[in-house]
Parts: sequence; C-alpha cells; structure tokens
Amino acid sequence: MLPSFIDHMVLIVKDLKETENFYSNFLGNPDHSDEEALSYKVGETKIFFVLPYGEFQKIDKDRDGLNHLAFGIRTMDELRGLEKILNECNIQNSGVKIDKYGKKEFIWFDDPNGYRLEFYCRPFAVELP
Repeated sequence: MLPSFIDHMVLIVKDLKETENFYSNFLGNPDHSDEEALSYKVGETKIFFVLPYGEFQKIDKDRDGLNHLAFGIRTMDELRGLEKILNECNIQNSGVKIDKYGKKEFIWFDDPNGYRLEFYCRPFAVELP
C-alpha cells in the first residue's frame, strides 16, 4: 500500500515573525502561531515553520537539504495574480518562466530563510468521455 498524500512538512526558520509576514502575503493567515512555531494549510498538507534547537544554519539549496518547494496552482490567471502579489510586496522573483522539463509556467522566489519557492501552474487534467 502506498501513501495517499503528504500530511505535513516542517521547515526550520531563523525568525517566526519575519516568516509569518512573508508567507501570509500569499497563504493568508496561519492556522497556528505561537512563540515556537507557526503553520499554514495548503490543500490537505500542513506546512510548519519552527525555530531551530540551536543556531539557525542556512542551507545551500544546490548542495544539501531541500532544493525547493512548489505550490501548485491551476490557471495562468492565478499565476499572474500571485506574480502581482509578489511584486506589490517587493518580493524579488523570476517572473513567469517555462519549465524546460514539464513545459509548464512557473515563478520562483526565495523566502527570508533561504528556501527557494515556486508557484507552478498545473491545469486540471481533462477527462475525455
């Protein structure tokens, strides 16, 4: 038997307030927030942001740890809307690009902790009768 979905993921961050201010721009208000952690729900998946047990150490996305986290969206209108939010919030981003492997549109940007993020456009599959 295989898993049905990703239940949650946990990312270590250097500052919870800075992280909340950043992610709330495009994920809305967190599900949970206290002095040690905050979380957001994206579809069926929860993303937790927690403080480290010691000193925060930024990873090199191209050498170790998580390379990037892609948030799926369904339409180009949604992608353009999210691009507008990023620009209005002065969040540096790639602008809309085409994925050379999947041939889908996406935008990448980095969060304040050094994590690479994407909004990745994957339209609904059309089922033929």
